[in-house]
Amino acid sequence: MAATSARVRQAQRSFDDLGKPLQDTTFCVIDLETTGGSPAECAITEIGAVKVQGGVAVGTFQTLVNPGRAIPPTITVLTGITDVMVVRSPRIEAVLPTLVEFIADSVIVGHNVRFDMSFLQAALRRDQREPLPNPTIDTLALARRLVRDEVPNCKLDTLATRFRLDHRPTHRALDDALTTADLLHVLIERAGGLGVSGLDDLRELPTLAGGAHVAKLRLTDRLPRTPGVYLFRDRRGQVLYVGKATNLRARVRQYFSTDDRRKIGGLLRETERIDHKTCTTELEASVLESRLIHHLEPRFNRHGTRSAAAVYIRFALNQPFPRLTVVHRRHDDGSFVLGPISSARVARSVIDAVHSVVPLRRCGASPSSRRGPCLGAQLGVALCPCAGPPDPAGYAEAVRGAIEGLTANPSTLVEPLWARMEHLAATDRFEEAAVTRDRLAALVDTLARQRRLDALRRVRLLVVGCGNGTAMEFRRGRLTRVREPTPTGGLPFEDGWRAVEATPADPGPPENGPLPPALAAELLVVSRWLDRHGPSRRIEVVSGEWSSPRRWIAEQASMLAATRR
Repeated sequence: MAATSARVRQAQRSFDDLGKPLQDTTFCVIDLETTGGSPAECAITEIGAVKVQGGVAVGTFQTLVNPGRAIPPTITVLTGITDVMVVRSPRIEAVLPTLVEFIADSVIVGHNVRFDMSFLQAALRRDQREPLPNPTIDTLALARRLVRDEVPNCKLDTLATRFRLDHRPTHRALDDALTTADLLHVLIERAGGLGVSGLDDLRELPTLAGGAHVAKLRLTDRLPRTPGVYLFRDRRGQVLYVGKATNLRARVRQYFSTDDRRKIGGLLRETERIDHKTCTTELEASVLESRLIHHLEPRFNRHGTRSAAAVYIRFALNQPFPRLTVVHRRHDDGSFVLGPISSARVARSVIDAVHSVVPLRRCGASPSSRRGPCLGAQLGVALCPCAGPPDPAGYAEAVRGAIEGLTANPSTLVEPLWARMEHLAATDRFEEAAVTRDRLAALVDTLARQRRLDALRRVRLLVVGCGNGTAMEFRRGRLTRVREPTPTGGLPFEDGWRAVEATPADPGPPENGPLPPALAAELLVVSRWLDRHGPSRRIEVVSGEWSSPRRWIAEQASMLAATRR
C-alpha cells in the first residue's frame, strides 16, 4: 500500500455550505476495480484515488486489495489483476481506515460514481463502520449533459481521447482515477459557460442542463445564496412571476430543470431578466413576496389574482332586521363585517352554517311583498319580514347570538353544527351530513383565519429576536423593520434597523375595520411564522394584548380531520 499527500492550501470548511467556490473545493476522485458488478456478491480488488484542489493534485492513494475469493478470468483479462498479485495484499478491512482518513471531508468524484460508492459503502457496512456522508459528483452524468453531442458515447476512454487528457484509462484504479480528475477539470471549465461557479451549481447541473432553456441559465449568474425575493421579467421589463427563497440562486436555477410543467416552460420562454431583492430573514422574504404579488399581480402567479375574488360577510346593523350578505368591498358604516374571505362560495357556506343554527332573516323581501313568505319563513327556520314583522327584541337577540358565535364564542355555532352532522350520519342521511360537514369546515376555517388576524392586530408593537443580533419589528402584525446582525454576530449597532420595503399602494394597517385582502394575506404569513417559530425566538418587546389562537385552531382542525376519515 502506498499513500502520499500534500498540505491543503486552506482549511476545509463544512459542506453545509455547498455554495462554496469550486476553486476552494477539495475533490477526491475515486476508482475501484472489483471481481464483478454486484456489491453484495463481489469484492474490491484495487483502489485508486487522487485528491485535487484548484486544478492541482494534492495527494494520491493506491492499493491492491485481497478480495478473499478467486478473481474471475474475465476480470483478469479486463484489468490484468491476477490472484497472485493480490494474495499478499491487505484485506479491505485493513484498508478502510486509511482510505476514510484520506477522503476526509472531500467531495467524492467518480465516473459512474454510484458504482464505486455502492461497493465502498457495502464494505463499510460489513466492517460495521459508518457510511460516508460526503457529497458526490458523477462525471458521467456531467458529460452526458455538457458534451454528449460532441462524442459517440460518454465512456471514459472515449472522453479521454476526444479531449486529449493527460492521462488515459487502463482499467487500473489509479490510472482511471487520474483520468477522471482530468475530465472533471474539463467539465468544470465547460460548466462555467452556464454560470456554474459553486459546488451546489455543479451538483445540480446534470438535471438543470436537461431543459430546453439552458442558455438562459446565465440570467442566474449574479443571484446570491441568501434569502430574498426574485422577479422574472419579460423583454419589456414587465414582471411575470414573483417568488421567495431561502437560497435565491439555488431556487431560481431549479426552474431550469427537466420540469416539463406547461407553466414553467411558458414562463422561461418569456423571461429575459431575473431581478432579486435580498432579505435578512426568511420571513422578510415571505412578507415582501406577498406585498409584491398583490401590488404587481403577475400573471404567472396564480394566487396573485386571488385578492380580486376576496369578499366579506356583512351584517348591516344600521338597518332594521339586518341579514347576512356577501359583499365585495369593505364597509365602514358601523356594520359588522367578517373577512376578507377567499371567495363568495366559501362566504355563502359560512352564511348557510350560521343560518343552520340561528333563525336570521334570509331574504330581502319587505312585509308588503306580494310574493308571500319565503321558504325559510314557511319552514319556520328564519325570522323573515316577508311572513310578517318579527318581534324586534327576539330578532335582536338572534343577531347578538350570531355575532357572538362569529367572534367571542364560536362554540355556540360549532357545537350545534357538529351535533347535527352526527345525528344525520347516525340516521343514514349521509348526503345531508356531508353538506353540514362542509358548512362546518368553511365556518371553522373562516373563524380560524379571523382569529389569527385579530390576534395580531391587537399587538401594537412586537419585537422578536432571531439570534446573532437579528430582530424583527411588527406593528399591529405588519413587519415594519429588521435589525441587521453585525459582521461578528455580536450585539447590533444602535442604528442597525432597516425599514422593510413597502409597495407604493400599501395603505398600512387600519386601526379598526376590516382589513384589505392584501394586508390580510401578509398578516396570515406573519401569524403562521410566529406559530411555527415564535416559541423558539426571544420576545424583546411587546406592547398590547398578544395571545395566539394556535391551540383552538389545532383542536378544530383535528376535529374536522376526524370527519373525513
